[in-house]
Amino acid sequence: MERPSLEIKLPDTHEEGKLYVVDSLNNLNKLNVCPDGSQHSLDEEENTGGTGENTAGSNIRNQCLFVTFILTLIVSLALVSFVIFLIIQTRNKMDQISSRLISEKKNIEELKKMNNMILKHLNQSGIKE
Repeated sequence: MERPSLEIKLPDTHEEGKLYVVDSLNNLNKLNVCPDGSQHSLDEEENTGGTGENTAGSNIRNQCLFVTFILTLIVSLALVSFVIFLIIQTRNKMDQISSRLISEKKNIEELKKMNNMILKHLNQSGIKE
């Protein structure tokens, strides 16, 4: 299986630039050659020299992920609880306002009735403006 070679024309760069390009090409080659699962194991072997010393780092990373997950759950629970509290408070305030509006509506209707009664009484007594 032959792959077409990549011809890269680089301008004159410093040694660091050349090393960076070579490292990038090596990483690209690893991505093309290795499947996703084995890429991680290759990186771990390079970092530890293939001796399995990475298990402690993996455990620490897993513990950090677990602690982060737990903290995220706690913060989410607190936020949800706060939102529920706000919804309940808003519902209580709306109930209070609606009961006030109903009582004010009753008062306005009573005032209209009284006004009509006064106007009828004035019309019957013959006092006109």
